Amino acid sequence: MNIEKQLSVEHSKKNAQLIVDYIGDDPILFKELIDVFAKGDIRLTQRGSWPLSLIAEAYPALVKKHIGFLIQLLDKPLHVAVKRNVLRLFQTVDIPKKEMGPLADKCFTYLQSRSEPIAVKAFAMTVLYKICLKEPDLKNELIPILEDMLPFSQSGILARAQKTLKQLKKIPN
Repeated sequence: MNIEKQLSVEHSKKNAQLIVDYIGDDPILFKELIDVFAKGDIRLTQRGSWPLSLIAEAYPALVKKHIGFLIQLLDKPLHVAVKRNVLRLFQTVDIPKKEMGPLADKCFTYLQSRSEPIAVKAFAMTVLYKICLKEPDLKNELIPILEDMLPFSQSGILARAQKTLKQLKKIPN
């Protein structure tokens, strides 16, 4: 299968799963998917983000070599689906210490943005919580932001923020 051509066929769950099944846990095939992202075609990056997040959930070790690239990708103007799926995959992969700072900065920006959709904010919140587990001092920045969000949040964010606050308060300093 030519992954780039397959992504051009259609944007559907069936096609995303077909690509996931084809790539499986093969690092060479996964790199081909990453190479599609590196080319920067907006439509193919958007379509490829779904199988990317699904593969990362099933085989998180495949993402390890590409974490820096994916964090840098978040610096570019992206379709919301790409941001959402890249943040989703960061919920499941181990984030190296050297990458935590840049990723946390991006997540804080998304979380505090008025224009980001609920899913992007929710995934950013979970990624930040995950980083707080390794860097407990960061919770002192995250807790007040979440508490400030509560009175003005939509139900999806409200529920995630409340759950995350409970979890954060259990992390020892």
